[in-house]
Amino acid sequence: MAITVVPYSPEWPQQFSRIAADLGRSLAGVPVVAIEHVGSTSVPGLAAKPVIDIDVIVRREHVDAAIAALVEAGYTHRGDLGVTDRESMAEPDEPRRNVYVCVEGTLHVRNHLAVRDILRRRPDLRDRYGAVKSALAQNPGLDIGAYLAGKSPVLQEVLAESDLTAAEKDAILRLNTGT
Repeated sequence: MAITVVPYSPEWPQQFSRIAADLGRSLAGVPVVAIEHVGSTSVPGLAAKPVIDIDVIVRREHVDAAIAALVEAGYTHRGDLGVTDRESMAEPDEPRRNVYVCVEGTLHVRNHLAVRDILRRRPDLRDRYGAVKSALAQNPGLDIGAYLAGKSPVLQEVLAESDLTAAEKDAILRLNTGT
């Protein structure tokens, strides 16, 4: 399946707001720390795959309850997909989205928030990252693994601005490149 990267859309924050409100209602009985818009669609001006990425952040002891509530709301639980402390939920309807139930304070959450926040305040990095993503998407035979690996060098530049440790940045690099 080809990777599609499109110019930024001002509809993405609005879509996130509607989805987050629905998630909030579905999770009303679960103590949720935060529902965060992450990924490229959360950065104004950044080209992105047109899929809203959302981290539902909970304390470890509430992960199972959050998953159960989202399954009840029509989501399909897909497991952790190889990322510890992050449970993937497939959307029941449009718009396309990746919803993850994440344990508070874990590297996955801190990585997502750091990348989002740095790209929001650094237009030079945002634009370089967008150009890399758009160039990668021009290859019709590119799979998602090669796409993630191809973005990794610029993502490491972004993460150089974060408070993540060298070991954490290396762990993210290994996850993104499959090494």
